[in-house]
Amino acid sequence: MKQYSKLSLAELQNEYSAVLSEYEKYKAQGLKLDLSRGKPNSEQLDISMPLLGALSSREDCFSEAGFDCRNYGIIDGLPEMKKLFSELLGIKEEYITVGGNSSLQLMYDTIARAMIFGVVGSPRPWAKEEGLKWICVTPGYDRHFGMTETFGFELISVPMLADGPDMDMVEELVRDPKVKGMWCVPKYSNPTGNTYSDEVVRRLAKMECAAPDFRIMWDNAYAVHDLGSEGDTLLDIFAEAEKWGNLDRIFYFSSTSKVTFPGAGVALMAASPANKAQIAKYLGAQTIGYDKLNQLRHLKYFGDASAVRAHMRALGEFIGVKFAITLDALNTLRGLGIAEWTEPRGGYFISLNVMEGTAKRVFELMKDAGVTLTSVGATFPYGKDPKDENLRIAPTFPKNSDLRTATAILAIAVRLAALEKLLKNA
Repeated sequence: MKQYSKLSLAELQNEYSAVLSEYEKYKAQGLKLDLSRGKPNSEQLDISMPLLGALSSREDCFSEAGFDCRNYGIIDGLPEMKKLFSELLGIKEEYITVGGNSSLQLMYDTIARAMIFGVVGSPRPWAKEEGLKWICVTPGYDRHFGMTETFGFELISVPMLADGPDMDMVEELVRDPKVKGMWCVPKYSNPTGNTYSDEVVRRLAKMECAAPDFRIMWDNAYAVHDLGSEGDTLLDIFAEAEKWGNLDRIFYFSSTSKVTFPGAGVALMAASPANKAQIAKYLGAQTIGYDKLNQLRHLKYFGDASAVRAHMRALGEFIGVKFAITLDALNTLRGLGIAEWTEPRGGYFISLNVMEGTAKRVFELMKDAGVTLTSVGATFPYGKDPKDENLRIAPTFPKNSDLRTATAILAIAVRLAALEKLLKNA
């Protein structure tokens, strides 16, 4: 099949009739399938079930130093948990604070503290400044955007390129002192799966910012989520920032949410000693300590970073099948000139750009056929995709058989929406 834009009117009409017939067959099945969120399915979660039995006796509830983890205390996390995260992520133990189950909560708390108290280097609390702005790499993560919107920031979109955000645009934007921060998912970014190049990381670390308290929210959620043995590598943002005297610029986050259980993982925040000292003053007013028994469960289940990596290789094989199924379906669109998509080497998502002006129509067609997608616009600030073209595809949740069906319908819906537009404009 040649590109749709090169078909004659009669060829377009014939193709439309054929694709519509395929679509109606699926629609008649009364399906109920979900491609909307990057959640593990139950079979994937089963892999981590032994973790729940890691604490089976009183003796299991004590840390290496003999602390009874059933009690209050150790507000910034068990030292051995910091050591595990340090080995796994390549960041210094002394930078790490271990939190509860949610890295998003740590991010929210970080911005809330900045609003109320400011950060290291702030001339005043952020809430006492007017017209604050925040850089959002797009397409990106809707929960990030929603968080900064909640705090009243003006959200500014910067395009995601193959090697990370458009740094020429970022470097221009940070000349404005009202720009206080930036969201980054640097490895296997949500939803494109792109990983920031060494050069992008260096430019982020050394760029001159007009705001003395500019902060990068470095959400390394997919740090160990390779789909195969040849995963992407990410430069150490702390080491680069330290070279340029900008160590305080970085707030680093990660978690085991998609390593073990999303609702019961272990989250961390890493920051410079100066940032960490400031945070500690306020953290003690917020909590007497996070869930240390959950930290112990993970420690006893894994033991060390090598065990986590082995576990992730098993998950990578499991999830890799789902990505292959999805890409096989998208490859049926190759050569038609109506869609482009990413082929990441890790993470949880595929970013699909359909013919401009048809993403909402694809969403409607999928919904009518019984398949739920992430809402169109979710990958952009304020939920508005200016080109109406981007769809975030999350292959991990459905069973493989359901995923084959859902992605087959997706390819058909993309074709059908494009043909409708071309026929309308013919």
